Amino acid sequence: MDKIDNAIKTVHHMDYQASHNGYLSRIHPLAKLLITIIYIILLTSIDKYNFVITLAMSIYLILLGIIGDLSIKNALKNLKVVLLLLFVLGIANPILDRTVIAYIGMIPVTTGMISMITLLLKGIFAILASYFLILTTSIEEICYALKMLHIPDVLITIVMLIYRYIIVFLKEVQKIWIAYQMRAPKQKGVNYKVWGSMIGSLMLRSIDRAQMVYESMELRGFNPSTSFVKKEKMNKKSEIYFCLMIGLLTVIRFIPIFEIIGSIFV
Repeated sequence: MDKIDNAIKTVHHMDYQASHNGYLSRIHPLAKLLITIIYIILLTSIDKYNFVITLAMSIYLILLGIIGDLSIKNALKNLKVVLLLLFVLGIANPILDRTVIAYIGMIPVTTGMISMITLLLKGIFAILASYFLILTTSIEEICYALKMLHIPDVLITIVMLIYRYIIVFLKEVQKIWIAYQMRAPKQKGVNYKVWGSMIGSLMLRSIDRAQMVYESMELRGFNPSTSFVKKEKMNKKSEIYFCLMIGLLTVIRFIPIFEIIGSIFV
C-alpha cells in the first residue's frame, strides 16, 4: 500500500518539478529533447570496452544536475528497480568473456568485467538523461517538441495518454489491493491462487476507467493536434544552450579528457 502511494506521489512530484524547475524550465523543449537524443546516440556508439570515454559522459549529467538543481542520488534511488534489471542483464558478460587483460593484486581483470561495467554505465547514464528530461520538461512540452519534429499525431497522443494514465492505473491497483486486504486482513502479500483473477480485474477496471477519462477529455474539447502547449519559437537563450551542450557532448565523446588530464599530472 505504501509503495503504491509513494509511486503516485512520485509521478505528481515529477509533474510539479517539471513546471517549477527554474532555469531549465525556460529552455525550449525542442532543444532539451534533441540534446537528450543526441546524448543517448553518442553514448550508445561508444565501444563496449571503452570504459574511460563512457565514464567521461557522466560530465554532462553532473553539469545538468548543477544547472537544474537535480539530485543524481535521488534519481538513482527512484530508478533502483530499472538499475537492478540492467545489472542482471550485464552480469553474463564476465562469464562469457574471460580474456584476462590485467591483474589487481591477485585478482584477474577480464574483458568481460570491463564490458559489463561499461554497458552498465551506459544504461545508467541513458536512463538518467531521460529521467532528467522528464524532470525538467512537462509531458505537454515533450509532445510539442515531438510535433515540431513532425512525429505523427497518433504516436504523440499515445505517448501523452500513456503517461497520464499511469496515475489512473496506480489508483486502480490501490483500490484492488485495499479490497483484497479487507477480505484477507491477516495475510501477507497476495495468494498466488488469485493472481490471475486480480490481474484480469485490474485490466478490465483500468480499461473502463481510461475510457471514462478519455470521454471526459473529449467533452472538454480535447484534440490531439491542438492539445499541447502554446506554440513558441526557440529563443536565443535556448539556441545558445543547445550549441554549448552539443559542443560539450562532442568534446567529451571524441576527446579523451581523462587521459589528457592524467598525462599532465603524471
